[in-house]
Amino acid sequence: MIDETLIKNTIIELLKDSSTRLPQDVKDALNKAYDVETGPAKAQLEAIIKNVKMAEESSTPLCQDTGVHIFFVKMGDIGNPKLEKKMPSIIIDAVREATKKVPLRPNAVHPLTRKNPGDNVGDHMPYVNYTPIDADYIEITAMPKGAGSENMSRVAMLNPSDGIKGIKKFALDTVVGAGSKPCPPTIIGLGIGGSADISIKLAKMALLRPINQRHPDPAIAALEKELYDAFNALGIGVMGLGGKTTVIGVNAELGYCHTASLPVAINVQCWAGRKATARIYKDGRVEHLTYKR
Repeated sequence: MIDETLIKNTIIELLKDSSTRLPQDVKDALNKAYDVETGPAKAQLEAIIKNVKMAEESSTPLCQDTGVHIFFVKMGDIGNPKLEKKMPSIIIDAVREATKKVPLRPNAVHPLTRKNPGDNVGDHMPYVNYTPIDADYIEITAMPKGAGSENMSRVAMLNPSDGIKGIKKFALDTVVGAGSKPCPPTIIGLGIGGSADISIKLAKMALLRPINQRHPDPAIAALEKELYDAFNALGIGVMGLGGKTTVIGVNAELGYCHTASLPVAINVQCWAGRKATARIYKDGRVEHLTYKR
């Protein structure tokens, strides 16, 4: 049976895994970039790949910026409504404990006073996105998000007449403006449609999809590929050192919007595309989907 301790311990494992290991699709993309690069970019990628290996072997964070903690929770019927209602407090307790155990840098501060409580917990942080599903499990994804990449994220309310050309221009302007600040090679999440806030959420959700999986809509998949090629033709390169690799992935998600609107958002992720997912079944089984245990 599922209990509070099982959920909390699973979340702590997800926070540790997502901070100390990279998903295989991201590691493969970094190795592929290393194979084609030369000069300073290749040397920097060598350092990144070595860092990834050392972090995994020593179970220490990949980066000193362990981010703020975003969760995506798919809530199925686990036969315990009281436990389902306690999910927010369970996640908060898990973040507090993981901050000490992993350890995670305490990054969450009051936006005006900058007061730091020291446990990565405060108003609306950690932030949890809930989706109800028809299943006998809870699926939890932890996504640490560092400031260097998040600060380069942008949203625009384009005119519908701007169309696909306007979307491409906004995307290119965003990546050019970001330059070396988000620690490229980056992963770009593009959210198209909805409303201003929905487009931003779509952009972040796009980062949940493996970067080696194209969108099922052929038109969106073609846009992902076109932007991927365009970004890498910019010559910004690894850590801004030039070369062939400015991004290692471009994922897009789309939502219907008002006839008078065209919201577009970009959520930038650094080369450390950190995330980890697990399912907790009604019978108490735990299945780690990103990192097998």
